[in-house]
Amino acid sequence: MKTLKWKRVYDPANPSDGDRILVDQLWPRGVSKEKAALDEWAKSITPGKEIRKAYHEGKLSFDQFSRRYEAELEAGDALPEFADDLKKRLSKGDVTLVFAGKTPSMTHLPTLKGQLDKAGIKSDPLPED
Repeated sequence: MKTLKWKRVYDPANPSDGDRILVDQLWPRGVSKEKAALDEWAKSITPGKEIRKAYHEGKLSFDQFSRRYEAELEAGDALPEFADDLKKRLSKGDVTLVFAGKTPSMTHLPTLKGQLDKAGIKSDPLPED
């Protein structure tokens, strides 16, 4: 298996990124499709609108948000399907999961990374805040 990486969508795309998959629900502000250079937009594995909105409005703490997002991932089919797709892509080359958040540690990314780890897909560490 090749390497699964994490990168802000605002950082320049490089051939070494391999397949680039956006793992945010909303399109990143100010980024053209050309600049994003995406192979896929994986909306199905992002937090649902309700919990995402409640978190951004301050109605949920980060821990509450993370627990609810984890429950969503564990209850649905999106994560197993995404994990299978990632494994296929990683058998062929590197994959970079791209995101917009400035502070990755306070987004859905740590929970997603943890769930991918549980599915047997190890990745590079998340970028520093």
